[in-house]
Amino acid sequence: MTVTRGVKILARSGYAARGMVYLIIGFFAFAAALGSGDTVDSKGALQKVLEHPFGAVLLWLLAIGLFAHVAWRFTQGIGDTDRHGTDAKALLIRAGLIGSALVNLALALFTLSLLGAGLESFSGGGGGGDKPDVLARLLGHEASRWLIYVVALIPLGAGIAHLIKAWHVRYERYFECDEHVMQVVRPISRIGLVARGIVFLIIATLLLIGGNRYEVSDPPGLKEALEALQGWPLGSWLLMAIGLGLLAFALYSFAQALWRRIDLQEVLD
Repeated sequence: MTVTRGVKILARSGYAARGMVYLIIGFFAFAAALGSGDTVDSKGALQKVLEHPFGAVLLWLLAIGLFAHVAWRFTQGIGDTDRHGTDAKALLIRAGLIGSALVNLALALFTLSLLGAGLESFSGGGGGGDKPDVLARLLGHEASRWLIYVVALIPLGAGIAHLIKAWHVRYERYFECDEHVMQVVRPISRIGLVARGIVFLIIATLLLIGGNRYEVSDPPGLKEALEALQGWPLGSWLLMAIGLGLLAFALYSFAQALWRRIDLQEVLD
């Protein structure tokens, strides 16, 4: 069975939705560096969309795209559409894809909650800081604190993986476009991956250095990473650079929506 046009549209709309989210995040990070407004994370970006005319319509489109991205990530991880294999390294990559699916699922549910779909309890929209830490009750307060350092390994691994992917240009093999297009896509993709990788590494650093200040159920995220960056020496310049980098990541996502190889042949056969 060949790959259907519907599956391709599903996958590509997912990349486009991710691009839209990071376009907003990057824009507000750049604006914050100039002293105009505050940084936002993924949820904050979606809330900003709702504030504008036709925001609800755009949010519905983003919700559909995010659910599509969830479906595609699960397909990549479980079906191994990119043929990573079954060795230890491959299974780690595929587990990361499934983890990405779960993160995007939470974001998609949060989007529905903004639209009044009554899914606040699934989206985590209220913030974990106002809710009791379940792990703290199960394991004891002190034991649960140590789990923060285990949680830190997730953004640490993701950050290193992004930097390696950018350095070795591993994303290039998944594009189906001519060299003239790749001459533009290649540097933009590399800058975007590096910027996102740095953000992940900052999140890991926050967890490793200040782990006792965080709950396992409410670790720091993208917004906290950007705010921490702003507080460093030359922080405004660094935040501006990361903001531009996240805009590049948005363009990388849009490029994936247009030219990413979508291959489900072995999965569907």
